[in-house]
Amino acid sequence: MAASLIFLGIIVVVGFFVLMFVIAAYNSLVTSRNRFKNAYSQIDVQLKRRYDLIPNLVETAKGYLQHERGTLEAVITARNAAVNANSRAAQNPGDASAMKEISSAESALSGVMSRLFALSEAYPNLKANTTMMSLMEELTSTENKVSFARQAYNDSVMAYNTRREVFPTNIIANSFNFAPAELFVIDKPEQKEAPKVAF
Repeated sequence: MAASLIFLGIIVVVGFFVLMFVIAAYNSLVTSRNRFKNAYSQIDVQLKRRYDLIPNLVETAKGYLQHERGTLEAVITARNAAVNANSRAAQNPGDASAMKEISSAESALSGVMSRLFALSEAYPNLKANTTMMSLMEELTSTENKVSFARQAYNDSVMAYNTRREVFPTNIIANSFNFAPAELFVIDKPEQKEAPKVAF
């Protein structure tokens, strides 16, 4: 009788510690998930600010770039696609397809924006326009803020993914359907190519 009570006591104590571990692991996963979602909301704020600047930039450039209507339309189209992709990603930053969609849309937007900036260099009157200079400076500042916010988001995603993959927390993550989160990476082909050097 005493042996069975001791055995029962040991089972209760072990069960209590297992329960405490499950609760702690679950709570740490929820905390990590909330951190990366909050980090994405910081990106969202900066992206919305950037999206609001782009139409003003296009309107300012319109008067000078009469013959470059295709580039201006491409900027607006890419901006609208990025806005839609961002709203989907903001609803659920943990959704891998939404993050891939925003990454792709942002890459396309960056590409057409660089074409617009290159065109503005060819038009001295546009380049000297104070409104254009102010908008470009504000856009550059916003781009820097987006980069910092994206880095913070990616760090939070990395911490979350690591936490959900390590043993024994991975058992809890799989049991409670904690899906992996996707990094927010913007592909810029010009950064991947090595600079060409000619002698």
